[in-house]
Amino acid sequence: MPATADLPPLAVAVPLLGVAVLAVAGRWLPRTALDALATACAGAGVLVLAVLWARTGPQERVVSWLGGWTPGGGHSVGIVLVADRLGGGLALLAAVLVLAVLCYAWRYFEEPAGRHAGVFPALLLLFQAGMCGFALTGDLFDAFVFFELMGAVAYALTGYRIEDPRPLQGAIAFGVVNSLAAYCSLLGIGLLYARTGELGLAQLGEALDRRAASGGGGPDALLLCAFVLVLAGPLVKAATAPFHFWLPDAHAVAPSPVCMLLSGVMVELGIYGVARIHRVVFAGPGGLPDDAVRDTLLTAGVVTALVGAVMCWQQRHLKRLLAFSTVGHVGLFLVGVALLTPAGLTGSAVYLAGHAGAKAALFGLTGVLLDRYGSVDEHGLYGRARELRLPGLLFGVGALALAGLPPFGTGLGKALAEEAAGERSGLLPVVFVLVSAVTGGAVLRAALRVFGGVGVRPSEHPEQAATSGEGEEPEVRGPGRRPPAPMVAVPALLLTGCLAVGAVPGVAGALAEAATAFTDRPGYLADTLTGTAPATPGPVPGAAWTASGTALGLLSALLAAALATAAVRRRHRRGPGRLHRVVVLPLRRLHSGLLGDYVAWLTLGLAALVVALAARL
Repeated sequence: MPATADLPPLAVAVPLLGVAVLAVAGRWLPRTALDALATACAGAGVLVLAVLWARTGPQERVVSWLGGWTPGGGHSVGIVLVADRLGGGLALLAAVLVLAVLCYAWRYFEEPAGRHAGVFPALLLLFQAGMCGFALTGDLFDAFVFFELMGAVAYALTGYRIEDPRPLQGAIAFGVVNSLAAYCSLLGIGLLYARTGELGLAQLGEALDRRAASGGGGPDALLLCAFVLVLAGPLVKAATAPFHFWLPDAHAVAPSPVCMLLSGVMVELGIYGVARIHRVVFAGPGGLPDDAVRDTLLTAGVVTALVGAVMCWQQRHLKRLLAFSTVGHVGLFLVGVALLTPAGLTGSAVYLAGHAGAKAALFGLTGVLLDRYGSVDEHGLYGRARELRLPGLLFGVGALALAGLPPFGTGLGKALAEEAAGERSGLLPVVFVLVSAVTGGAVLRAALRVFGGVGVRPSEHPEQAATSGEGEEPEVRGPGRRPPAPMVAVPALLLTGCLAVGAVPGVAGALAEAATAFTDRPGYLADTLTGTAPATPGPVPGAAWTASGTALGLLSALLAAALATAAVRRRHRRGPGRLHRVVVLPLRRLHSGLLGDYVAWLTLGLAALVVALAARL
């Protein structure tokens, strides 16, 4: 086994090597061999990251300077990978999900023979390399490179069925909005480089602190603009409002295995990027005041959570429903991160780990419906999937997991984040309960209608016709067949993983230790620049179930069940109510599907962040 310092670069190199082999071997090997080869490469990546996690102590960091270009006098032109328990754990989560998707999609697509064979698994491995590199890098410019590698692959995977104009349109909107955000990030990196002459995260943070200590003054317009611009890319990838419009459009047309990765880990990497960049670069004396950052990000998180929940409830297209659910939960993740405390970050980390399993499983089960019936429309599928008993049971369990039902990991993460948020404001736990209940209730409503035929048959409404999921092209070769075993087994295992995060003793505790080390900024700077970190981490927050957390989890699950039951029993009214006209319809109109509107919201959102931060300085 390689030395520990060699493991971070190996975690990125292994999937890249697999891509190269698939690109060459795809011309000669049969499809089964290509799938087996891709699965073996993904499994090797999981093994490398699992060993890295095991060898990294709770308060340690594994620092790898590629090519031996170590710092001299605090400066370096080398590329550094820094693996702590939180970054390494997120990279491991990404690799595990890629492996799960490869198993789920075993011979999923009928790819053309010849030189193009093996493209889909090769793209998944390239996606894994980008995600792992972003989670492990300690250099801001290389974070941009890995993030855009991940994004470019995501665009290609979203529009994989290029013969269908809908995936192509979704991929173009996805690509344009995210590419514009990437240009903003690159401009912000340029501003920071102009001020400090550095690109490494640790070097940037130390240079800003040194400038402040030498009388360089407090935060100014350049630093404020650089902060907002650099975070543009991560915030757009994370689908934070008002940057979220691309996400439901992309999820509605992307292949189901791709949605498992987009919602399961890619958007979460955006939240991780916000937390890492702020903590290392901008959280010191040379950065921005914590109060300004906290209030701004808390507001963005709450708005994102509420918008996602309201729009999730309005959907009948199951992929869009799940996509808006992701938006709502991303808002809750951002609230936990925005608290800028180890307790809040612990809650978000546990929540994120549980959500990855639950949401990937739900998208996988939606793929089963598309495979068998060629539809993902909640109304059109009413009662048609009664025969799919196990997928229906798993879909209902996933809905309750999203609602925060104990002892799932989503429930424990929600409870920990609620408790930490409640110390900041008594209204924040209410947001957690409502958003979890509404998103979980929407998914449970779909499960009752589609797999159980429960309640009144939904009546057609003219304004909903355009948002239906009827007429979708099956993603596999044999629509109407029985679901292949991997398409059910993989979601079952993912839901088991979600349960393990909340029920297995020690999992949440390990994430709490990782979150505490993550917030240890002096330790990160010292480990990266000199290799000798001071023992400065604070106390590890609690990460166990409490009576209040269990009660709120049960409450949100009961509310979800009540909302779902009321929805399936309720007959369609002739006209929308006042609340629907005042709140819901205007919000639905904002999601126009027009690329120009999305670009305008990107510009407006960045301007709003600048104004909000400037008002707090």
